[in-house]
Amino acid sequence: MFTGIVEAVGTVVNVDDDGARSRVTIQSDGFGTDLAHGESIAVDGVCLTVAGQPEADGRLTGLWDADVMRVTRETTTLGDIAPGRRVNLERALRADGRLGGHIMQGHVDGSAQLVARDSQEDWDDFTFALPADLVRYVVPKGSIALNGVSLTVAALDGDRATVSLIPTTLADTTLGGLSMGDSVNVEVDVMGKYVESMLAARA
Repeated sequence: MFTGIVEAVGTVVNVDDDGARSRVTIQSDGFGTDLAHGESIAVDGVCLTVAGQPEADGRLTGLWDADVMRVTRETTTLGDIAPGRRVNLERALRADGRLGGHIMQGHVDGSAQLVARDSQEDWDDFTFALPADLVRYVVPKGSIALNGVSLTVAALDGDRATVSLIPTTLADTTLGGLSMGDSVNVEVDVMGKYVESMLAARA
């Protein structure tokens, strides 16, 4: 489980693709110096597992590996992951941690495209075109995760969702570097999906 509060931005340094899966190596100095083999990390909102930690002279190098299965690359923005790409990182929530954002699973529901950016003095408004099948789970003032960042929906117009990003979010995540037409991973609020499923079962 994650909360969408990005802890660090890492850099992809290598991608080894064998067709069925890709071994991705990420550089994240100072992030998770006590990372454990097998633990979960949200990478741009996608839950991945720490598969290895290269060492040099008996010391951890700040590099760690994760395996990305073909289906994950086909259904998320990790499909075009390449060396040099910066990615948002968050470790799984501890049971005694603060729920600073909202409950997230790291299970991406689809991708959205940036269609407008309006810069204000103290924030930027980003508008994304959502997949039609996800719109029903998005509500104004509700929560949405974009590239692993917990955000509040400021406005919803058809399939267009607008979020307002404060300077801290723009500087401390990869969202500030987005350009028109860029795609982001979307995870809608899981509570809405559970409610829909239960109501459908009762009907």
